[in-house]
Amino acid sequence: MEELIAKKYIKALSSGSDMASMQNISEIFSVLANSFSEEKFISILVNPLVNTTDKSSILLDAVKSAKSDKVNNLIKLLVEHKRINIIPAIAKELEKDIAKSTKTYTGLVYSNSDIDANVMNELSSGLSKKFDSTITLSSVKNDFNGIKVEVVGLGIEINLSKDRIDSQIIEHIIKAI
Repeated sequence: MEELIAKKYIKALSSGSDMASMQNISEIFSVLANSFSEEKFISILVNPLVNTTDKSSILLDAVKSAKSDKVNNLIKLLVEHKRINIIPAIAKELEKDIAKSTKTYTGLVYSNSDIDANVMNELSSGLSKKFDSTITLSSVKNDFNGIKVEVVGLGIEINLSKDRIDSQIIEHIIKAI
């Protein structure tokens, strides 16, 4: 639900804006969204004893270095309509929108072993060619027995599990007998 509301605000923001200004706005909202991970910040913004003028001034002070009337007006509008809680959703949707426009995506490669930098570069360039985009991959070491590549912005998930391959080989041998 928040994503749908965020998309409407982003549509209004993006009308008449170029890509550079949208990237600046995205950075501003990303910083604001990170503030929502702090308990004190959230407790102030959701506290009914803090009036909307104070909430607005707190958020406007946080973004004043941007010197953007669009951002200031959006913050005022969000506070006025009691929609401060969708700021993280706006940040996330802005990132998605910019990634889609610039065809630049980031992804993760999960594995239980270290992956060589050359392999990461080959995976990245191969996926970039396949999807006509720029894809940057980073490695995450976990307990997954195989390799899993995930690019959320494009909806890509490639999964090569050693366990699954072993079971398929066994099934194939059993069928052959």
